[in-house]
Amino acid sequence: MGKRSPRDSDTAPHRPIVGSEPPPKVQVHIDFGAVSDRGTKRENNEDSYLVTRFGRALEAMLTNLPADDMPDRFRERGYALIVADGMGGHAAGEVASRLAIGTLVKRAMDMPDWVLKYDGEREKEAMRRADEYYRRVHEAVARRAEEDPNLRGMGTTMTVATILGHDGILAHVGDSRAYLHRDGELHQLTKDQTQAQLLLDSGVINEEEFARHQYRHVLLQAIGGKGGLVEVEIQRLRFLDNDRLLLCSDGLTDMVGDAAIAEVLSRSVSSQDACDLLVELALQAGGKDNVTVVLAHLNIPA
Repeated sequence: MGKRSPRDSDTAPHRPIVGSEPPPKVQVHIDFGAVSDRGTKRENNEDSYLVTRFGRALEAMLTNLPADDMPDRFRERGYALIVADGMGGHAAGEVASRLAIGTLVKRAMDMPDWVLKYDGEREKEAMRRADEYYRRVHEAVARRAEEDPNLRGMGTTMTVATILGHDGILAHVGDSRAYLHRDGELHQLTKDQTQAQLLLDSGVINEEEFARHQYRHVLLQAIGGKGGLVEVEIQRLRFLDNDRLLLCSDGLTDMVGDAAIAEVLSRSVSSQDACDLLVELALQAGGKDNVTVVLAHLNIPA
């Protein structure tokens, strides 16, 4: 039998890849906004923030597989919001907050695989990784402070929220808060890791005293700080359509009450407009500290 020529081949020619991208299992459209301001009293801004998109994607370029066997495109997306409020005086706080976020991102990028669904064992793995990431960030900031005498004692809060469709994970150290605004009501998701919060939890002071207590900024936990172990609070989130997820430094919550925050978020404005207005309210109230606001407004079609 002679050799078969290309025209005799029973291999079908590759099909051009055309068509639209198939929709993900849960379509989430998010309107983001973010603002950071040094305030009216501080010389520099020690707050840092990041809003980022991550995921995995596949796009077939050439194939002879039938369309039913091979999707033209596949994309799975997630989002992360981060707020870090540095401390340490001079430029140390700014270094701490930037280093914390940068180290966290690099650590995540070094992972050979990413958890993009929060179900069963993958949820447990995502929460385990969040704890590990925080500990590595804590070590990096503490090590940098030990190496540079000008940065001794620096540290930072860090609050991170991820969004994967209806699901999310929230990790938190310090007193930079996360809120969920739903159906006109504001719900504080994080608990301040401060001396005043400890006194409130133990019944020594009440809510009114807590709001103006002298120890409300004395952190019991911080990234970097004095080294040692850090206690990371991690929780699972479940989102509904029209939810708003707010992360902020205490420069906002010290100046603007929860009722005023809820009123702003209830208005029909974009996330960026809401962030601008919240920061303006903090500045009008005195702006005694750096103020950072990051907001995500979720639209989840039925």
